[in-house]
Amino acid sequence: LLVLNPHLRLEVIGHTDNIGTKAANRKISGLRAKAVTDYLEEKGISKKRLKSTGRSDETPLVDNNTEENRSLNRRVEFVIYKD
Repeated sequence: LLVLNPHLRLEVIGHTDNIGTKAANRKISGLRAKAVTDYLEEKGISKKRLKSTGRSDETPLVDNNTEENRSLNRRVEFVIYKD
């Protein structure tokens, strides 16, 4: 999508579950998003078109009350922007 549409930009947002400290989860979520943007850069997408954001455990999809739910909250989301 990004290769075929050079006018698009992408924000990659990393998330975590609520296990661990706030500081650790901020770091993990940021690293999770950066791993994706690094991969996209390796595939030829300009760094200028990519933004990585770590959101820690701020916006869970589901309650963190089971291991299955926590695994759903450990994720990466994409927001596509058009110039």
